[in-house]
Amino acid sequence: MGGRQVRFETGAVLVLLLVWLALPWLGHARSVDAGRDYLLVGSATAEPTPHRACTPAMLAGPRQQTQVNAPPEGWSGEPQALDVFNVFAGEVRLQHGDREICGNMQDARTRDSRFRAGIGMVAVPAAGSHEPFLVSWQTPLKARWVPTLQLGAPSPVQQNDTARLLVRAACIAVAIALALSALMAYLTTRDRSFLMYIGATLVLVLWQSILGGLSGYPEPWLRVGGRGDWWLLALTAATQALVLPALWRLNGGDRVLPRSRVGQQLVLWSLLTLAALVPWLQRDGLGVVAQILQGTFIIGCALSLAMGIWARLRGDVWSLAGLAALAPMLVLIVADAASAHWLMAYRVEALQLAVTWLLMMAAYALNLRLGRLRQQRDEMRQLAETDMLTGLPNRRAGLHQLAQHLQGGERERGPLVIGFLDIDLFKDINDRHGHEIGDQVLVAVARALRAAVRSEDQVVRMGGEEFLLLLPGMPREIAAARLERLRQRITEACRDLQVPGLEVTASIGLAQWRPAEDDLAALLRRADHAMYVAKRSGRNRVFDGETEDPLTTA
Repeated sequence: MGGRQVRFETGAVLVLLLVWLALPWLGHARSVDAGRDYLLVGSATAEPTPHRACTPAMLAGPRQQTQVNAPPEGWSGEPQALDVFNVFAGEVRLQHGDREICGNMQDARTRDSRFRAGIGMVAVPAAGSHEPFLVSWQTPLKARWVPTLQLGAPSPVQQNDTARLLVRAACIAVAIALALSALMAYLTTRDRSFLMYIGATLVLVLWQSILGGLSGYPEPWLRVGGRGDWWLLALTAATQALVLPALWRLNGGDRVLPRSRVGQQLVLWSLLTLAALVPWLQRDGLGVVAQILQGTFIIGCALSLAMGIWARLRGDVWSLAGLAALAPMLVLIVADAASAHWLMAYRVEALQLAVTWLLMMAAYALNLRLGRLRQQRDEMRQLAETDMLTGLPNRRAGLHQLAQHLQGGERERGPLVIGFLDIDLFKDINDRHGHEIGDQVLVAVARALRAAVRSEDQVVRMGGEEFLLLLPGMPREIAAARLERLRQRITEACRDLQVPGLEVTASIGLAQWRPAEDDLAALLRRADHAMYVAKRSGRNRVFDGETEDPLTTA
């Protein structure tokens, strides 16, 4: 019943998703005549150009400024593109001659549409002119979080800008795909770990959107406004609240130090509290919070690294995933301390790629955990359905297999013959030779039966000295001959035990399923009755229960 409910819920989610995707086009569907028809999308607009003039309100607050000078011989007279990246909050002002524009990373409508990941402009300085480009931006919260300015011909600058946008969007797309995959896993397993993963992934998606400016592309879908710093710091604190405990666990912290869960909870709630307090802080306090978050991140990564190495030395193979997840974070910490040029130029992309890698490693660890749980479940099921002495399926598993054959037979209408086998005088064998020899006899019988049947046949130990043989698709006459050979093989196999005075025989009752008359219980009763007829007829024989009972007709 639970499986049906999961399948229903999964199907309902997919149907709703398809309906939602189809709604925008349902009202516009019509036949298309190839070669004559065309499709016009969009409509005329009165929206002004995105090049905004700067106002004093936009440029209020602490700002920094630089100028990009012309070459010593002056500008060439060809178009020059200037693109500004890694400004996370506030307005960026670009000026050349009489041209002046302001753009905001959190609202793509304020920027030149030729630049998608940064804020840029294209100007054509007069040949030989030395008039510089002037650039100003809001003072960043961290000293090393400096903006990146790229100058060059419009085409390569715009291509680099587009490549940055693709990387940022791809990281978010991968995170969303991982969240959807975790949702499917949760609907299948009902494991709450996947819900926690989904929640953490969504927070990281929001954080990446603010960091890379995609929250404002193509229009603002997250109303950040002029409070980009506040949003970024609050989401950074929330992200660390989830990432640092995850790194600790991935590196074996829970397995090596189970008592560390109290410390993890303390870190989690402290950082979440800090995230909740950020919106109430003045801008001067934001710099302090930024330094605190940088320190907690470095300390958390260092502790996770030490734990991962310790766990690996103790033989914890699962910590390898944690060390792999931690590796990009450590590279970023070292590169930031060394003021690496590549990190300053591609800080947003580097951070997003590192976080995406962490999400992938966390998903890998979750799947490993799920695989381990499934393996344990399969092992428990195997123990529950296997006879420990002979290694054959036990009564529970045998009845389940027989029921499956009956269901298949109803569809395929093929013959199904079963044989009910009982070792003759087994109590006397135990009494005369001991229970150890009795166990050896059972093992020998099981081995002989398993070696003599086809791959599609099943041999089941029903309990004690009774065995059940399932012979699907075999005509009754051939099955009777096969059971006769099995009876002889049992005697031969037990002689190989070389126990003086030990002679083992078996009585077997045969029954064939009658689709119009039998259910599982009726089929078993007829096979059991046929086996008792074989015993009453002198033992050590096969009796076909589909023929007349010689004892009832005598």
